Amino acid sequence: MIKFGTDGWRAIIAREFTFANCRIVAQGIASYMLSQQIAKKGIVVGYDNRFLSREFAEECAQVLLGNGIKVFLLDKVTPTPVTAFAVQIKNAGGALMITASHNPPHYNGIKFIPEYAGPALPDVTDAIEREINRIIEGGKIYELNIEEAKRFDIYEEINIDKEYINHLYSLLQINSFKKSHVKVVVDPMYGAGIGYLEKILTGLGCEVKVINNYRDALFGASMPEPTDPILTDLKQAVVSYDAQIGLALDGDADRFGIINHRGEFVTPNEFMSLLLHHLIKTRNFRGPVARSLATTHMLDRVARKNGLAVIETPVGFKYIGQCLREKGCMLGGEESGGLSIFGHIPEKDGILACLLAVEMLAYSERDLTDLKSELDLEYGPAESKRLDIEVKEEKKEEILLNMTNYNPVSVAGHKVESQTRTEGLKVIMEEGSWFLLRPSGTEPLFRLYVETGDSKKMNTIIEEVRETLGL
Repeated sequence: MIKFGTDGWRAIIAREFTFANCRIVAQGIASYMLSQQIAKKGIVVGYDNRFLSREFAEECAQVLLGNGIKVFLLDKVTPTPVTAFAVQIKNAGGALMITASHNPPHYNGIKFIPEYAGPALPDVTDAIEREINRIIEGGKIYELNIEEAKRFDIYEEINIDKEYINHLYSLLQINSFKKSHVKVVVDPMYGAGIGYLEKILTGLGCEVKVINNYRDALFGASMPEPTDPILTDLKQAVVSYDAQIGLALDGDADRFGIINHRGEFVTPNEFMSLLLHHLIKTRNFRGPVARSLATTHMLDRVARKNGLAVIETPVGFKYIGQCLREKGCMLGGEESGGLSIFGHIPEKDGILACLLAVEMLAYSERDLTDLKSELDLEYGPAESKRLDIEVKEEKKEEILLNMTNYNPVSVAGHKVESQTRTEGLKVIMEEGSWFLLRPSGTEPLFRLYVETGDSKKMNTIIEEVRETLGL
């Protein structure tokens, strides 16, 4: 069974992720584009640094060509946000991206990016999945060899790095970088983001050291996920190099990770709040702020004190991307490290996020810990935490029932102000603390998100929720 969600279809290479299954998915995408009358605009095809990604991309391209769809194949390994940006540059009907993002090395995947250059919404992915199922049940797959396609002028290899980088320059305050030459360590985690940050930052006058900047399909025997436990190399490099900041990108460079000058991980929640405050001070544009329901409410405090509305979305950057497109949002972000801003594509972009982090340091001539202290002083402290709690499969139904029946008047001695059950259970206390409990759709796992003013209160909330709901 091929399940095609927002982030596409991901599976283990050679088990489910095979050339045969790639052809099925590519035909499903081709059939969808033909049914929507967007096939004539062509499609961009990109790929990451994973095992056989270029070969899988070419296989998919031949199916798209076989359906009469012009293919713009990126001529080298390319990040997802760059592939999405290529959709705009080529005015294409969409993009097919070979990537499994931050998944383990033995995975690969196919993602479809619609013509609006952001994550596909459910109506798009559901339609593609129906086409895929129709092909599995006996539908025909059409193919045309790339060499043959060149004769018909429906195949073109492209490189849009120059256009993409120039666009990023237009989003940055270049003069800020001239104030302070920031010392940076970059870790592209062996992924598709290799070469981008180091080139741009060096051009802006920063002193840059790079680690893990060569292709390794095994990602250093780890995962290309820029999270606290995995970024050990970057933490050590920042301290030993006496750098002011460490920047990491995930496997396809759509998510970011940040390390401060002390070698400590800065959570996406902390960074996005700092960034919003910085954008308000340095940009003329204004608009609402979009965040997922699992993301810090510090964004709400910063936004509302500055007269901006806040839009809370379900979990998934597709909904944030929709807000960026339709509501003119100043910033959209999620706690897992996805972010974009007004004027950019409605797709998460780790490269842009990292550049904005350096701009913030250069502009303020302060370090991240000082900036965080100032933010807490102005808006009040906020500490957030996420726990992934594994449970036995037979216990999962019992916990879900407990969640249904749970209707607290107070939590950890704090009166409950409101609760929502849009995705799991979110409870907000009157003094501003909150928690969200969500079941995983694929694993016997619950994700518990908690935000409060201090760590002691946080531990009390976590203990009470776990005990009451049987986690």
